[in-house]
Amino acid sequence: MDFNKREYLAYRVGGLLYTPALKKDIDKKIINDEINKLMSISFCLEDSIADNAINDAEDNLKLMLKNIRSARKKDLPLIFIRIRSPEHMEHIHTLLAEAENIVTGYILPKFDFSNAEKYLKLAEKINKNSERRIYLMPILESGMVAELGTRASVLIKLKEITDQYKKYILNIRVGGNDFSNLYGLRRNEHQNIYEIGVIRDILANIINVFADTYVVSGPVWEYFKKGSDTAWEKGLRKEIELDLLNGFIGKTCIHPSQLPVFYDCMRVRRSDLEDAEKILKWDVGSFSVAKSYAGNRMNEYKTHKKWAEKICILRSIYGIKDE
Repeated sequence: MDFNKREYLAYRVGGLLYTPALKKDIDKKIINDEINKLMSISFCLEDSIADNAINDAEDNLKLMLKNIRSARKKDLPLIFIRIRSPEHMEHIHTLLAEAENIVTGYILPKFDFSNAEKYLKLAEKINKNSERRIYLMPILESGMVAELGTRASVLIKLKEITDQYKKYILNIRVGGNDFSNLYGLRRNEHQNIYEIGVIRDILANIINVFADTYVVSGPVWEYFKKGSDTAWEKGLRKEIELDLLNGFIGKTCIHPSQLPVFYDCMRVRRSDLEDAEKILKWDVGSFSVAKSYAGNRMNEYKTHKKWAEKICILRSIYGIKDE
């Protein structure tokens, strides 16, 4: 397995730690391996930064990336920068040019018809002059995507546009909080996003259109560790279980305490791995259906092959958990 291929990196994004680019000392924590199970990180220059502080945030990010690069650490997390607009992306790419070799790509907020082609054409331009592939992770979160009357046509058209630049798209992300905000909704730590009917329907439509081609990441979970309370973790584990069941792989994490929980939830069941390996080693000249390894369910080569490939990729990244 080529761990540098786009298809593998898309799964490796995993639990993406979100942090404002204005926050200090994140560079030191990355260099010193102080963040447990950190696989990828997003330095935000968008919603988390006030307009009057954007220059300070950019300067701080430039310094942190310089320090990370100077440390010459081998096993860095995937590093992404969440920008504000196509124009801002071009500005940031120029500003941080010397750190290009440690930046995996850019996160594109509120990706829709108002900016999609500008972002994608700019990505093509950037990659023509780059020594390594610079990826994009668009976020579907705007009212244009949520609107019921035009949602299907908007999503289909957005995918048609995105598919033209597929080699630059690492995965598709969704803005659960942004969608919820449109309707004045918010889940508590005992609820999950799939219990909010209108949001569940939007997410299902996104999976329907995009998940056959791209890895689609699940919505952010707002709750994290405080004292001895465990409700946040139970809620997170349940939502990740439902993410996986509904076709989402990965999640934006807003606190380091969420990362080990996410990592543990992504480990594959031993019985799933045994069946996946059996399916991928199938003798296609024989029957295309057979009992599972444990003998308690059906495996069918034609209908379970894509699932089996996913399980094997997840196992290579997160490992195995016993039943």
